[in-house]
Parts: sequence; structure tokens; C-alpha cells
Amino acid sequence: MEVLQNLLHQTAFANGTVDWRSYVMIVVAFIFLYLAIKKGYEPLLLVPIAFGMLLVNIYPPIMESGGLLEYFFKLDEWSILPSLIFLGVGAMTDFGPLIANPKSFLLGAAAQFGIFAAYLMAILIGFNGKAAAAISIIGGADGPTSIFLAGKLGQTDLMGSIAVAAYSYMSLVPIIQPPIMKLFTTEEERKIKMDQLRPVSKLERILFPIVVTTVVCLILPSTAPLVGMLMLGNLFKESGVVKQLADTASNAMMYIVVILLGTSVGAKTSGESFITTDTLKIVALGLIAFAVGTAAGVLFGKLMCKLSGGKINPLIGSAGVSAVPMAARVSQKVGAEADPTNFLLMHAMGPNVAGVIGTAVAAGVFMAIFGV
Repeated sequence: MEVLQNLLHQTAFANGTVDWRSYVMIVVAFIFLYLAIKKGYEPLLLVPIAFGMLLVNIYPPIMESGGLLEYFFKLDEWSILPSLIFLGVGAMTDFGPLIANPKSFLLGAAAQFGIFAAYLMAILIGFNGKAAAAISIIGGADGPTSIFLAGKLGQTDLMGSIAVAAYSYMSLVPIIQPPIMKLFTTEEERKIKMDQLRPVSKLERILFPIVVTTVVCLILPSTAPLVGMLMLGNLFKESGVVKQLADTASNAMMYIVVILLGTSVGAKTSGESFITTDTLKIVALGLIAFAVGTAAGVLFGKLMCKLSGGKINPLIGSAGVSAVPMAARVSQKVGAEADPTNFLLMHAMGPNVAGVIGTAVAAGVFMAIFGV
């Protein structure tokens, strides 16, 4: 009987480690797992995040000092995992569409409007400047940059809420963006077919990451961990002389980092710390910021469409948020719904890649503002 009593007291039900808030988060974890596995919404992100969420709400010590996932999270706080994610993204991404159509930078920049709109709104509802800046990056749909900036600005208490919101909206791009894109465009605009992009030479592809790193990091040195790693990964890919490094960065290393980052981010969502008024505000602000960024990209695309005499499909502007390559795929999908023969994916990749750079630059601007 004594043995049975000891076993009973060790359960999460009896020892008081699980309260009603933990049960709510366990249900949320189940929902995320369903969306990832059944619906296929970015399973590489949602599965580890949801499982980390499940673990910490069943056994909170796993995230406390000395717990397994606490060590993983230290790598987030030290900006190691976000920077390595950028290295992998660079090695996986083709910058050719952006090089072939430099005007895409403007669409990527326009989509960052959501970040600064969210920053102002966060201040208006009571967050301090640094917290508002960390929250606002959610508008770029860029999880690694959100984690990076939150760590640099000392907002580790909010990092879990910010990261989960950012990654959730990245995963839900196919649901959130299409209604906004259709709202601000006509069917005729969605049917616009764009001219084929010009071929990009190998020399251009090699020089691009070197030039971008030099220019951006000289102006905003604090962006070097993100922009530098992004461009290094791309240089691995485009140089053609370090195929092993490019393969490692884009495959094995990338997947290892996603496991560590996803589970540690999910483990910052214990019911006690996550179900708060601030968290609800962060989730709401993130959604507003993402919606505003999408709308701003589409509206600027409409302007470019008018100025170009109808040669630019406004839908590609929505890809200016930095959810690579999900946002570009959504531009393709919505365009194909209007005209199945319309192929916008490569055109949308230009603003999409520009958005990654733009979000990192926005983070650098905030770090410069606050003297980090």
C-alpha cells in the first residue's frame, strides 16, 4: 500500500503540478498537433512546438533550472539557434528572383509596415518600448527574428508568448492571408500574368550575399548575426565550392536546430506563465500586425501595378512578410484560383526573400534605437 501511495503521489494529478491553466494549454497542444499532422500546417514547426507545450504543462520541472528544455532555451536566449536558422534558410533559398527583379525590395519593405504599426499599438496599450519592439516583429511572420530581438532587448519573460504567436501565424499563413489578399484586389488584378524573369548569372548570385552583408552590416552592425548568417548560407549554396557545407546547413543542421528551437519555445508556454492578459494582448497584436503587413504589401503591389501599366500582379506583395516560402506559395495559390495558368511563385519569391532581409533590418533598427 505504501508503494501504491507513493506512486499515486507522484502523478501530476496528485502533486499539484497541473492546474486548470495547464489543462487549457494541453488542449491547445493537442489542437496544434492536429493542425500539423492532420491538416499539414507547417508540421516541421508545429509538431516540436506543440510537443514542448505538452511536456511543460504535464511536467513543469522540465523547463526549470537544470531541466532538459531549460538548456535548450538558453541557446535561444543567447541568439545561437535563431542565427543558425538563418544560416539554414540562406542555404535553402534561391535569391535569383530578387536579383532579377530588384523592385521586389520595395514590396518586402512595404510589408514591414505591420511591424511598426504593431509597435505603436503596443505602446498605446501599455507595453514599454523594448517590449513593444519585441512584440512588433511578429508582424513580419519571422519566428527566429522575434526570438533574437526579444533576447537582445532583455524580454525573455515575453519570449515564449512572442515566439509561439510568431510561429503560429507563420503556420497559419494559408488561412490568414488569402481573405486579406482577395479583399484588396479585384479578380482582374489577380489574373495578371507577369513577364518571365531574366536569367541571373552565377557571378551575380555570388556577389549578392557579399554585397548585401557588407552594405547592411556597415549601416546596422547589430544585424550581423542574422543577415550575416543568412548570406553566408546563401554563399555556401551559390559558390558551388562547398557543397558539403551547403548540404549540412540546409538539411541535417537545419533540422536539428528546428527540433531544439521548437521544443524549447513550446516549453515556455506553461499555463501559469502563458495564460495572462499580456499574452492575450501579444497574440492579438501579432495577428493585427501580420494582417496589416499583408495588406500593406498588397496595396503597395496595387500601386506598382498602376505605375507599371498593369505588369505587376498585386498578389505578390503579400509575400513581403518573411514567412519563406509559405507566403510565396499562398500568392501562387490565390493567383491560380483566379487563373489556373497563372504562375506567380518565382515572382513572389523576390518579395518573400526581401521580407526576410527587411525584418532583420527592422530588428536592427530597434536595437539601434534602444542602444543594444
